Amino acid sequence: MATDPLSLTFAALADPTRRAILARLTEGPATVKELSAPFDMSGPAVSKHLRVLERAGLITRGRDAQWRPCELDATPLRQVSEWADGFRQFWDASYRRLDDYLAHLQANQPPE
Repeated sequence: MATDPLSLTFAALADPTRRAILARLTEGPATVKELSAPFDMSGPAVSKHLRVLERAGLITRGRDAQWRPCELDATPLRQVSEWADGFRQFWDASYRRLDDYLAHLQANQPPE
């Protein structure tokens, strides 16, 4: 099992339930019960997803009396963004080449 931070983040993001949980946490902290409400799964199943997110550093769990609210920590997503940025630059360059080629074709096309 990979343990580097980027691999842990991608593994956590691979599951749609975990992505939905992260999306919910963008609205603010939530309890396990609140996070499990939209899903047809048990509290322990949601807790397993939360442990994966916590291990990846994507959430933190606090303590407020008997509640353990979860909160988003988007710091690992910055690493994903930086990693993906190289691919964005690749695609931007590809689109520029395509634009140049299309402009060349249009310039050399006989008038109608």
